[in-house]
Amino acid sequence: MAEPRPLPVRLPAAKPSASEDFLPDSRSLPALREAAASCVGCELFRRATQVVFGEGPADARLVLVGEQPGDQEDRGGRPFVGPAGALLARTLEAVGIDRTQVYVTNAVKHFKWEPRGARRVHQKPSAAEVQACRGWLMAELDAVRPAMIVCLGATAAQAFLGRTFSVTRSRGEVYATPWARWWMATYHPSALLRMPDAASRAAATAAFEADLAVAAAALAGLRAAARRAS
Repeated sequence: MAEPRPLPVRLPAAKPSASEDFLPDSRSLPALREAAASCVGCELFRRATQVVFGEGPADARLVLVGEQPGDQEDRGGRPFVGPAGALLARTLEAVGIDRTQVYVTNAVKHFKWEPRGARRVHQKPSAAEVQACRGWLMAELDAVRPAMIVCLGATAAQAFLGRTFSVTRSRGEVYATPWARWWMATYHPSALLRMPDAASRAAATAAFEADLAVAAAALAGLRAAARRAS
């Protein structure tokens, strides 16, 4: 598969994030994780069990960004450990990406939910809540400095490119951005799991796998270039 071709993108003006007030002088991942644990940059901390920070190698070439932790992630304190995480792990394996070599995180670090009987049901974070958490996400990327970012779902993508960005229209397109050499948005695996129609779910799942295959090809190209240079 050919290496992704960087495309121009018109970037929105950066806005300050409330969470930037809490960022430590040292932007290492351990320092960021420790500082984020006490974040009160928006009201979501009041109902969440804990901050769910990103995890993965500090030198990861690929960063996956989701929307927010779900119920299992909120209880366990780790990203992508629920059903959506299981689907993501299977798809990464299918396209040849080692999950242990990927840094995974979310645009919002606290679980936003509403009670429905005994269940805690996911609520979509507001634009203000995404903006309040954006400083943590940008600091993670500054620490990792990946070659490629793949956003899973509209909330993650819009944290970078603004509220007008549509995953439906632009899914799978590869952009050159200040945050990484390659940037792409695709479906969130939880959206695939929620699709009631089997045919639609199969088509979307195939598209999701094809998008992650693009990321796999990009990483393979980097490894090949490193071997040639050595």
